[in-house]
Amino acid sequence: MNHVIDLRSDTVTRPTPEMREAMYEAEVGDDVYGEDPTVNRLEALAAEMAGKEAALFLPSGTMANQVAVMTHTCRGDEVLLEAEAHIFYYEAGGVSLVSGCQPRTVAGNRGRLTAGLVQAALRPPNVHFPPTTLVCLENTHNRGGGSVMPLEDMKAIFDLARREGISVHLDGARIFNAATVLGVNAGEIARYADSVMFCLSKGLAAPAGSMLAGDAPWIARARRNRKVLGGGMRQAGVLAAAGIVALTTMIERLQEDHENAKALALGLACIPGVQVNVAHVETNIVSFFVKDAPGWAQRSKEAGVLCNAMGPGRVRMVTHKDVSSAGIQEALRRIRAFTS
Repeated sequence: MNHVIDLRSDTVTRPTPEMREAMYEAEVGDDVYGEDPTVNRLEALAAEMAGKEAALFLPSGTMANQVAVMTHTCRGDEVLLEAEAHIFYYEAGGVSLVSGCQPRTVAGNRGRLTAGLVQAALRPPNVHFPPTTLVCLENTHNRGGGSVMPLEDMKAIFDLARREGISVHLDGARIFNAATVLGVNAGEIARYADSVMFCLSKGLAAPAGSMLAGDAPWIARARRNRKVLGGGMRQAGVLAAAGIVALTTMIERLQEDHENAKALALGLACIPGVQVNVAHVETNIVSFFVKDAPGWAQRSKEAGVLCNAMGPGRVRMVTHKDVSSAGIQEALRRIRAFTS
């Protein structure tokens, strides 16, 4: 068999040669003391790009999201999330376990919430109810098939939250994919949230790390909560150096991943037994339906194309920098061979 084509996730991306060189040459210090100059540069860059006062470097997106919830809430509060949000679905119950909060889910449209849906979920003050103090949004939405939340919906939810005295956190793991589709910079999206998390290790291809941004006093509290969760690293500039390269060199090329995803979806749509809504492929995630997703994914693996079964009948493939347009066509050729 020829080389394996890995479409399981954009987390499988490998760092670029420029990242490896930057990591090797990184100037470092002890970040827990605030003395790592490369981490400090990365945090300043991330804050500027997100349009926030300050930013914090964390090992992972999950930790960054959980630190955000922890910093926005008190134990016993309620957190509103879309029903298939990453924070609710894939973060090991952290909202309850770490922050002691009650998650309350709201079903959106392909992961996208509206102000009307949020308003309907809010309950009046009552001794029987936990106070709702945080709404979490996700843009792009992972289980929504990489769907992009419109800015007008984000603004409407943010304005509603302001009126109700509720904070808004944005899980922007793939915010630069959303920005590419919307034709804006990431700060234009993040302006409709009090805090934002975004990953360096997905489509931007850094080996590890995520950023959390917000106003300076809030980030100071988040920094302490990062320490509580064991996220204080020492000579972290070795990783931060790759993050700087990711933010300065890898964003513009995301459009290529989106084009490859659309080509992949168009090809899959022509394969018997595969149901895919090509119009729903907005970014780099292709979600489609087959009769037996685990079995289909296993046959795909045997053919040298890796993907993830997302349930009994749903498969996900994700495009990224390490699979070219030629690689997408080869993946389709292999899939046609085992489905024919």
